Amino acid sequence: QVTLVESGGGLVQAGDSLRLSCTTSGFNFRSYAMAWFRQAPGQEREFVAAISWSGGASFLADSVKGRSSISRDNAKNTVYLQMYGLKREDTAVYYCAADYRLSQIVARTQGEYDYWGQGTQVTVSS
Repeated sequence: QVTLVESGGGLVQAGDSLRLSCTTSGFNFRSYAMAWFRQAPGQEREFVAAISWSGGASFLADSVKGRSSISRDNAKNTVYLQMYGLKREDTAVYYCAADYRLSQIVARTQGEYDYWGQGTQVTVSS
């Protein structure tokens, strides 16, 4: 059974930092690129960040570039999203996703991803 469980969300103040975690099981984590997407109320789900299977390549959306980083620990089957300088517009449900891809090129479209978590809510107040 494939599971992806996000954690680390919550209510924070603008300017705060937050680290989201996604712990996985049921598939060969080391063979999958991992990504974070988010969906704000009334909006479509959007790409946030992705990292290759080895961790050797990553890509961040312009909306979070410069104040976020994505990393992974293949020994723990876990991917992380570290966010700094949070803004109100970062308020959303954050989802992690897995894409079977043994490449240093990561996908940024939802349709490329095979498995999804249930999401964790991040709310940024001013």
